[in-house]
Amino acid sequence: MSGLLAGLDERIGGIRELYEDLHRNPELSFQEVRTARVLAERLRAAGYEVTTGVGGTGVVGVLRNGDGPGVLMRADMDALPVREVEVVDYRSAATGVGPDGAETPVMHACGHDTHMAALIAAAEQLADRRGSWSGTVLAVCQPAEEVGGGARAMIEDGFLERFPAFDVALGQHIASAPSEHLYVRPGTFMAAADSLRVTVHGRGGHGAQPQAAVDPIVIASSIVLRLQTVVAREISPEDVAVVTVAAVHAGNKENVIPATAELKLNVRTFDRAVRETVLEAIGRIVRHEAAAAGAPREPDIEPINSFPMLVNDVDAARRISEAFTGEFGAGFVHEPPAKAGSEDFGAFGTAAGVPSVFWNFGGFDPADYPDPARPNAAVAAGLAPGNHSPEFVPTGLEPTLRRAAAALVTAAGLWLA
Repeated sequence: MSGLLAGLDERIGGIRELYEDLHRNPELSFQEVRTARVLAERLRAAGYEVTTGVGGTGVVGVLRNGDGPGVLMRADMDALPVREVEVVDYRSAATGVGPDGAETPVMHACGHDTHMAALIAAAEQLADRRGSWSGTVLAVCQPAEEVGGGARAMIEDGFLERFPAFDVALGQHIASAPSEHLYVRPGTFMAAADSLRVTVHGRGGHGAQPQAAVDPIVIASSIVLRLQTVVAREISPEDVAVVTVAAVHAGNKENVIPATAELKLNVRTFDRAVRETVLEAIGRIVRHEAAAAGAPREPDIEPINSFPMLVNDVDAARRISEAFTGEFGAGFVHEPPAKAGSEDFGAFGTAAGVPSVFWNFGGFDPADYPDPARPNAAVAAGLAPGNHSPEFVPTGLEPTLRRAAAALVTAAGLWLA
């Protein structure tokens, strides 16, 4: 792979500048207008045929270099409604308007800025090293990963018909792990996720006359407690599932019983049958708790978003892991356990019927991770920030960007070189 990687180190200083610009100027899901423009300009300058506005704000760059396989490399563009703490001088002070219409601080608290910077570095590197490979590269800058809608929106916008066919889809994500370390898992890697909004309908009234009302807060509280039994009592100990109620909203005044209460739930599963069991149990518990309390109508259960389970092609993942080991050394390549986090990247490979592989790369000071093979232990011990933290800013920036770009080029080269 040395021919493809030659000269990459000299590129990283300029890529760091791109990263810092993206970090300062984050944008929320489906609002990545400036981000898309910056990335499109870089891809055009590198010689790619660029199409913008795919699936809303998505960008696709195509580089044709003779006969050969097609390789899709994807990075996500959106940021989160998180206020960044002052860790670096290029921190984000940006704001955006969320789906509820309220203004919110915005930050790349999940590291999508590193994904974009690494993708541009890899795309530019492949463009400069065209004499070392043959085929077609698709550089995909995807919107709205955080809400699980971006990959689907691009596919529904005719992605497969509008752009060249590809033989493999490649993606990566920064993790709270030591910089220069890579994490590849064949098979099931990330959970399916379902987010739901539950609206409980009661009957409002005066706090001094509860007998004349049906209190939706009490119903909602019973639902929250009862939902804790789904995993504990309806799922086998051999299976894995998570049910989280992360938001409860009801009422405005201490002596007014409201008419409704709203819950927001998140479900993570690694098996289709388990997913169906959990979702059925949630619906049953929500309806029956409301009925038991005499609610005047059934609760409304609405989907907010949904992520498919992410499953890496076993053979392709093993090939990539072996290539990483050969290029970077066995001590820097690990096979992690499956993660309860979720990701919509797999939709590209599924839609095209081709293998896809997704891996993690570390981005933080190795001294904070006593066991690089178990980086989550450092996060749990408070030694390092986890994804979605307001402190999630890579501390080993240039080694991180260099390794992430090199990993993409190395993986792509298995099909192109």
